[in-house]
Order: sequence, then C-alpha cells, then structure tokens
Amino acid sequence: QVQLVESGGGLAQAGGSLRLSCVASGGTFSSYAVGWFRQAPGKEREFVGRVGWSGVTDYVDSVKGRFTISRDNAKNTGYLQMNRLKPEDTAVYYCAADFRGRTWRYWGQGTQVTVSS
Repeated sequence: QVQLVESGGGLAQAGGSLRLSCVASGGTFSSYAVGWFRQAPGKEREFVGRVGWSGVTDYVDSVKGRFTISRDNAKNTGYLQMNRLKPEDTAVYYCAADFRGRTWRYWGQGTQVTVSS
C-alpha cells in the first residue's frame, strides 16, 4: 500500500510562486508515474500534469510554461513548481501515483493553494 502526503500549499499573490511536494511511503516509487490534479470550489477535479517513471512530463494547456513537475526517486518525492500564479489557480491540489488502466491507484489528501489578486 502506498501513502502519499502533499505539502507546500498556502497563500500566494498573483505572479508569485509555490512549490508543492508529494512524499510517498510504501511501494516502489521509482516505478510509478506521479500525477497532479486540482479541484476548485464548485468545479470538477482536473488534471494538471504528470511525470512518468522515466521523467517524461506532460501538462494541461492552462499551466504550460508556468508549472513544472519533477521527481526525486531517492527521496520518494514528486514536486509541482508553480510560477506566475494566477487567481484561477486557486484550488485544492492533489498528487496521485501509479497510473494503470486509465486509473490512478493512490491519492494524497490534498493541499490548499490560494492565489490572491
């Protein structure tokens, strides 16, 4: 069983930066893809981006050029670096791991990100 714990959320001003971390325990982290998702109030959860086990990344168009996903397998940790934040980035951010059969098997508890204008 894999447990994921996010941290690094908080309040930022528009144009600012935050870095979220997702620490995994259990399982073989280096073999998993790590995904990031977010859910704003009153909206459905949306995919933000992911990093594969090989380090290949992809992102939703709305964050391309502003957000960077990375991983440190030695630390069992995934990262979401968010730059040039916008108020519309305000949401609860979740990390997920182990993408199989179009399903993410493991989820973190989420961390709140609030961007003020």
